[in-house]
Amino acid sequence: MGKVVKKSRDIGYDVNPPEGECNDEKCPFHGKLSVRGNILEGIVVSDKMSRSVIVERNYLHFISKYERYERRRKRIAAHNPECINAKKGDKVKIAECRRLSKTKHFVIIEKVSE
Repeated sequence: MGKVVKKSRDIGYDVNPPEGECNDEKCPFHGKLSVRGNILEGIVVSDKMSRSVIVERNYLHFISKYERYERRRKRIAAHNPECINAKKGDKVKIAECRRLSKTKHFVIIEKVSE
């Protein structure tokens, strides 16, 4: 007989569900974590923690006084579910969720590219 695959639940956003499955309570697809609010894209710059990553976003901020843009960056701690398992250098989408720890309030919902 074939392997029984646990169906991933719909999180309400237009993203591809992960191929793997996990038993993580803090996974939006296989656990009970609900996502809401902002969806951001960034690059994983650190994956040294267990089930956590640092995602860096680079963006332009307009300074109206000088009518120019300046480059800014933000490093965001995000939960990395076992089924997604993003590594350093991956481009990912992260979604806002309830507070998971002192610094984490985002969770990875999709790997955009390797």
